[in-house]
Amino acid sequence: MHMSEESQEPTTSPYAPVSADDPLFGEITVELDHAEGSLAVHGGAALPRVEMHRAAGTPLETHVPIGTRDPERLTMTVDGTPVPLRPAKGFLTRRSYRVDTGPDERGTRYRLIPSGVETSRLLRDGRPLAEFTSAGDGRVTVEWRPDAAPEPADAALGHALAAAFGTGAEPMWRLTLDAVLELLP
Repeated sequence: MHMSEESQEPTTSPYAPVSADDPLFGEITVELDHAEGSLAVHGGAALPRVEMHRAAGTPLETHVPIGTRDPERLTMTVDGTPVPLRPAKGFLTRRSYRVDTGPDERGTRYRLIPSGVETSRLLRDGRPLAEFTSAGDGRVTVEWRPDAAPEPADAALGHALAAAFGTGAEPMWRLTLDAVLELLP
């Protein structure tokens, strides 16, 4: 997703932990290894552990913190249970940068979709829960909607998706212009 020129490059040291203080769930740790293509998110006892891994030999996409948006090359588990992970390719529309998961063992589906240049909205079964911000360096901030009533799994998945794929996207007109400019000599 969006990684501005001012943002830091994704971390390349193995599992360099970054902690965030979630306003509802306390300290949440993100361990992102861009070079190896792995991510772990964990927190207090109630928070499920989320892990993502990029398949060995996958060409590294430097603009994606986990290293790829290819769903065939990524796996995700929540407390050790595999959960389907489907990032869209990301091209000309904000919607094309969405990341879908699930259904999980509870039948729950999540979507992280850009809602601004730097932010993405987390939805659980189509219901908006929060706005996440991450520049791709493992650091994540969240603002929960007052009416959301989030669960620990919501926090774990939201932080993991935001850290793995970054948040936000330019408006369609800007993405289109950038695509056209790249085609010019």
